[in-house]
Amino acid sequence: MQESPEQAIKRYVQSGEYDTHFRAWSGDSYLGRAQHGDAALRKALKSAVHERATCASAPAALDELDVAALTRRKVLPMVQGLFPRYEQACVLEMLERSLVFLTPVMIDQVLEQSQWLHTAWTLANLFLAGVKAEILSDDAPYLVGLSEETTCYLSAAYFDASGRFDDFLVHEVAHIFHNCKRRTIGLRETRQREWLLEIDYAKRETFAYACETYSRIHPLGKGPRARQMLLAEYAQGPMPADDRVDVAEYLDILGEAVVARNGWKRILTRCAPPRHRQSEMPQ
Repeated sequence: MQESPEQAIKRYVQSGEYDTHFRAWSGDSYLGRAQHGDAALRKALKSAVHERATCASAPAALDELDVAALTRRKVLPMVQGLFPRYEQACVLEMLERSLVFLTPVMIDQVLEQSQWLHTAWTLANLFLAGVKAEILSDDAPYLVGLSEETTCYLSAAYFDASGRFDDFLVHEVAHIFHNCKRRTIGLRETRQREWLLEIDYAKRETFAYACETYSRIHPLGKGPRARQMLLAEYAQGPMPADDRVDVAEYLDILGEAVVARNGWKRILTRCAPPRHRQSEMPQ
């Protein structure tokens, strides 16, 4: 039995699931049904968020924060390590505009403009969890950040993170490198270099976690020996709870990175597709 618009809305708000053909809505064409259905689902999602976050406010840390400057400071070492000098300014300019904090002021715009409905639902839960409000479903993934194309979304929980080796901003920015094509920001593209960085699909999370952790270890340790000791300390703590990450391989990648002249390049080489990996020399 075909569900009604009311049933479709309830299912989406509670689970993030929806009929991609929007058959609950009337219309002579798929485009018409999709437009009406998409608008109805997003409207209901925003309403559900408002009901749960009536008293939410932006974290005090954002009051006078220069988000672009924060982003640049966090990602500059990574960009310098992964890109040739003549490409760095272009990449940094894009990244400085990439970060969006999910605040009560921004959330409606984010939910309206997110490309995919399921991403909008995930971002709604990301926002709600960040402001310590009731999430839409207990099955919603627990996240602090999420990347979509060239945009990184971070929740207010970013400012509560206390892990010595955590930086969700760097983690999400690392995902942009395989989400953004070089021509999008005006860089030369070739058959072998379509994306900002060529990352093996199966190693995307490994790459992001490795960049995040290395971004914390490198400035804390003055020299390879100190960084090895920091890595040993890190390895005694909780590892990424992500089925997409082989922890032994992840730690091995970091082990190479902390003693390399350019640890960022070692991470990239280990996470590149096989055809790129074979042509890379250790840095």
